[in-house]
Amino acid sequence: MLSMIARNVSVFFSYLFILCMISSGFAASEEDGFSVGGAVRYNIFVKMYNDGDNDEIINSDIQSTWDTWRLNVSGQKAGWKLNFEYRFYPTFGTHFIHHGWIGYDFTDQSGLQLGVTQVPFGDLTYASHSWWFSTAYYAGLEDDYDMGVKFSYNTGKFDLDFAYFYMPEPAGPAPEGPSYGIGGSGRYSYDIIPADSASIRERNQANARGAYTFGAGEPVNTEVGLSAQGGMLYNSVLDEWGSHFAGAVHADANIHNLNLKAHVVYFNHMVDTDDGTEAKTVQMGAYGSGTYPVAAEALMATGGAAYKFGIEKGPFSSFTVYDDFTYTHKMEEEFEPTMQNTFGVLVAAGPIYTYVDLATGMNQPWLTNNFGTGLGQGVEDTPWNHRLNINLGYYF
Repeated sequence: MLSMIARNVSVFFSYLFILCMISSGFAASEEDGFSVGGAVRYNIFVKMYNDGDNDEIINSDIQSTWDTWRLNVSGQKAGWKLNFEYRFYPTFGTHFIHHGWIGYDFTDQSGLQLGVTQVPFGDLTYASHSWWFSTAYYAGLEDDYDMGVKFSYNTGKFDLDFAYFYMPEPAGPAPEGPSYGIGGSGRYSYDIIPADSASIRERNQANARGAYTFGAGEPVNTEVGLSAQGGMLYNSVLDEWGSHFAGAVHADANIHNLNLKAHVVYFNHMVDTDDGTEAKTVQMGAYGSGTYPVAAEALMATGGAAYKFGIEKGPFSSFTVYDDFTYTHKMEEEFEPTMQNTFGVLVAAGPIYTYVDLATGMNQPWLTNNFGTGLGQGVEDTPWNHRLNINLGYYF
């Protein structure tokens, strides 16, 4: 049944592509040309973690790392667009594609993207303001990228997206996990990856997203939207198929220089582990850092606010103060909640953008000495951990 649904979805998008090409009459192309850009980013951080039963800070150190460098190519020829980004992370010993798609605009309002493209789900482009994202990112539900085809329609007020993704984006090397290919953790966005006793991977995902903006083009405006996605999960050991579903509702309001975000996500991964029992967690990974467990079913709520101050002193153009908070409720009764808060400032100075974040978390898999713990069962009465993080990037 699931394979039949996947075939029907694939056929649907094939017909949609043909019909759009015919109805558009192949829209006139803009001027041909390509541009090359990229970024170099550095990280300075202080960890203040306490994963024990006392008030002593277990790890407090100052580190400086080369976060990433990336290469971007974008442009078009004869109406066909190309948008590509590849990233290198020296600290993690990995590199991978961020996105890479070929596109065609049928009209000024509609177009198609084929390749590794952003999944149309939730508040786009981001459901948060900081370098850390919200907790939804660490569960594969914010700024996610997969391989497939996406159709978009945008009137300025109304956005509509339909997409079909055959699989997650291809992975690069992963020194601390599965090495290469579709099953590796060397990737930008979090996906379900075969690991431990759960040989599970994602296949045949369909997405739909609709959003409407009240007061579009005005200094006071609000976007509200609904998103849904569903797909298949394949266990290669059992040779059996499961499924997954996620839904989101969001609101994104601009009041002059103030931005307010609200984002609620529900997800459920319905699949068996290698021994045939129902999975209470799934293994997810990114950045070549191996995998960690994520609750199979949970509800996440994020709220965030940011205020942008324009300045014209020396090289500085603006700084933005923000705060984002996410609460994750896991449906398994014995699982502990995850909480994450990020307070910070984004300073813009020409091509240089600097995030100064104070990230705090409880059962957050990156804010702990025990990497990867937290989004699964979690730890009862675990203390809040803190990390002061400065990310400086030169974008060209």
